[in-house]
Amino acid sequence: MGAWYRTAVLGLAASLTLAGCATAPTDNVGAATAAPARASPDAPPSPQGNELALAAMNFLDRPYQMGGQSLETGFDCSGFTRYLFGHTLGIELPRSVQEQAQASVLRPVARDALQPGDLVFFNTQQRTFSHVGIYLGDGRFIHAPRTGAQIRAESLAASYWSRRYTGARRAVAAAAP
Repeated sequence: MGAWYRTAVLGLAASLTLAGCATAPTDNVGAATAAPARASPDAPPSPQGNELALAAMNFLDRPYQMGGQSLETGFDCSGFTRYLFGHTLGIELPRSVQEQAQASVLRPVARDALQPGDLVFFNTQQRTFSHVGIYLGDGRFIHAPRTGAQIRAESLAASYWSRRYTGARRAVAAAAP
């Protein structure tokens, strides 16, 4: 974890300080029920979103655990996001990825308006919302990928993730200026 972790944290801190959002093609929000929020790409990230992204970095290299949703049991993707939202923001998310994508405490957000702390969703199992992570800023997200892997940060621009991206959601409390 050593040098890479320090570099990742410093890079995250720098990107959060600069408030630079990556721009990308408009997302395919899938079964969204509301129009995506269209914040200016240079709008400053919310303090809650920054706090969530920084808290998520503390979990780098922890092992994935199918069905896990606590420090004791480990985390799967939705257990990871649920745990962080609850412990960092006091927002209780549902357990499954599909339910999180439809949660009333979250609003759709356009891909070109992503901010740290937004949930990013992917189709990895022939379902619009079958995987979730937390956007860190600078085109990167953190997630619990699969059995045998560890929680890690990856690029949304990577071919695998870019092709499977299905939308993003922002906590209503974190969306307020």
